[in-house]
Amino acid sequence: MLQYLAKRILLAMMTLFVIMVISYVLMRLAPGDPTRSQILSDSGVASSGIDAKKGIARNEAVRKKLHLDEPIYIGFGYWLERFVLHGDLGESVSVDKGRPVTDLIMERLPVTLRLNIMAVLITYLLAIPLGIYSSVFPDTKSDRLISIFLFFLYSLPVFWEALMLQAGVCVGGLWPIFPLKGITPVDVTGLTTSQILFDAVMRYVLPVACLSYAGFAGLSRYARSGMIEVINQDYIRTARAKGVPELLVIFKHALRNAMIILVTLFAGLLPGLVAGSIIVEHVFSIPGMGDLSMLALSSRDYPLLMALFGFGGALTLGGIMLSDLLYVAVDPRITFAGKK
Repeated sequence: MLQYLAKRILLAMMTLFVIMVISYVLMRLAPGDPTRSQILSDSGVASSGIDAKKGIARNEAVRKKLHLDEPIYIGFGYWLERFVLHGDLGESVSVDKGRPVTDLIMERLPVTLRLNIMAVLITYLLAIPLGIYSSVFPDTKSDRLISIFLFFLYSLPVFWEALMLQAGVCVGGLWPIFPLKGITPVDVTGLTTSQILFDAVMRYVLPVACLSYAGFAGLSRYARSGMIEVINQDYIRTARAKGVPELLVIFKHALRNAMIILVTLFAGLLPGLVAGSIIVEHVFSIPGMGDLSMLALSSRDYPLLMALFGFGGALTLGGIMLSDLLYVAVDPRITFAGKK
């Protein structure tokens, strides 16, 4: 098993290297300039309050620091050397000038982790029971209604859903139940501890719902199809013929084998949630990784973008490896002993 894991880790590192190369090349080939955008306007005229000559000189200094005056392969080589030999991802050039990229990411990462962990838990806790119910009572009226509702839910764009929720149930909307933006109270003066905790929970409800509803809808349908396939197997019919209680048949014999497809989907769920959090965090003004990604993209902060690309790629590859390990926990018949 250790040999297999070592090979998978080596393969993941090679894949991540390719991801970083492609990301850097596409970033450099994209039109625009990360330094020009913060010093000069689109027309090429110096921004108000900034002397044109000083602005151009500062622009050239930043370009040399980022090696943008070098060919693409040389610029990437400098970035790779700095990261591999020194573990340095560089400093932000526009989002928060001069601050290490690592500090910016670690400052916002806990917020995104909290949102995504809650979204994953809610997705699985709701999707699996609903999928089991639909598989036990297939093609019934309730199953059809559930399917229609879930397919409708799955088709809703995240940004549209977030904006509709803000207009409907947030402060300033039709029913002002939830806070409009942010995850921390603006003013806690005079509030008790329980009131502060309640306000914090209310601020997480809508963002978590926006992150989890599409995954919940899709996952429940996969759980339904997987359970139906397992329930029709011969060993399930044999267990029922022996008089095994129906609940034991469903939750012990059928569910464990149907979990394999859910474990497989887990590999794509994590990066999908992080990608979705870009929109959700931006709409709800949540200072997390998604909002940081949006700021980095809009300001073309190359060092920060490279770090975020690497984080997203590592998360995807880590999710795939975690799924492989969970296979063994779900089905003991699966082993890595024969894999090299």
